[in-house]
Amino acid sequence: MCRVADASGTAGTAKATGVRAARVLIAADKFKGSLTAVQVAERVTAGLRKAAPHVEVESLPVADGGDGTVAAAVAAGFERREVRVAGPLGHEVTAAFALRDDTAVVEMAEASGLQRLPAGVFAPLTASTYGSGELLRAALDAGARTIVFGVGGSATTDGGAGMLSALGARFLDADGEPLPPGGGGLDGLATADLSGLDARLADVDFVLASDVDNPLTGPKGAPAVYGPQKGASPDDVDTLDASLAHYAKILETAIGPKAASYAAAPGAGAAGGIGYGALILGARFRPGIEVMLDVLGFAPALERATLVITGEGSLDEQTLHGKAPAGVAAAARAEGREVVAVCGRLALRPEALGRAGIRRAYPLTDLEPDLAKCIADAGPILERVAENIGRDFLV
Repeated sequence: MCRVADASGTAGTAKATGVRAARVLIAADKFKGSLTAVQVAERVTAGLRKAAPHVEVESLPVADGGDGTVAAAVAAGFERREVRVAGPLGHEVTAAFALRDDTAVVEMAEASGLQRLPAGVFAPLTASTYGSGELLRAALDAGARTIVFGVGGSATTDGGAGMLSALGARFLDADGEPLPPGGGGLDGLATADLSGLDARLADVDFVLASDVDNPLTGPKGAPAVYGPQKGASPDDVDTLDASLAHYAKILETAIGPKAASYAAAPGAGAAGGIGYGALILGARFRPGIEVMLDVLGFAPALERATLVITGEGSLDEQTLHGKAPAGVAAAARAEGREVVAVCGRLALRPEALGRAGIRRAYPLTDLEPDLAKCIADAGPILERVAENIGRDFLV
């Protein structure tokens, strides 16, 4: 028997529910720092089959547009394409995008994410999104006519200026010289020339996929909300906010009032303001998990399922605001499917789970209270958790 959080009541001892699932759909995100979404699906499958050896299981690893998005697309049948691009500090890195037919899934974190920085190193004022622009260009070169641009996990706060530069824009100082990389130098911007942007972008369905809807600047903007996570001090935050506001003002001179409206639009502040750059390029903003569920083929997989298992490393208040498990649960509930969740740690009450459409949540910490051990041994513990789910729902 196991202790679980049950949306039908308070946390208690799980009993067999009598529900027999003809087919289980595992649609979980990664356990960040422990397991990829693919590994989560593998471990859950193994655990379920210990309890119900003949259960039919379909795996559809998911992501919400942040890091892990390309991996989820590849697991769903997209082809992985690798290309050498500039990392956030300018050093060349090997990054990947995913391609199927003429649809590309591009993950900015592949080129410009925090994981591309050396351990313990941050560069809040100088990190650039140039490599993300190179990834987009590679997708265009590969023939993409639809680009899903997943943004999140960035090391950058440059408003997408680096990305735009890689795609042909020019940002010059008062002497007509190119600006240095990073958001900190945008206060010296005198002229923005977008006439050289890659013409192919005009013929592409460009989707900005993000789990946040922050504007570019201000108290809810990219520097104030996310800058500290990237090593920005309070003074750095003030510098970046002023620099991005100046950047948007110069772009208003270059392309008109729409530059100001883009800066205030939902998603402009995503991933250090790269969302703003994407909107300048003509992208349309959609919640990342909604986009990815469409791209990954979630609807037909859901139709085949009786029980859905979702999850991520931490189920908490952030989960309820656009994260993958909330999106999966909402879609499943709309089709009358029962949903349970797995997680490393649980910080939501049963009532909140129920409102999100999640019947029960099974945290690893119920089996191993030591969080460090949960992180280090997440795979075997998750198998045991999944075995309990199998006993509770499949036998």
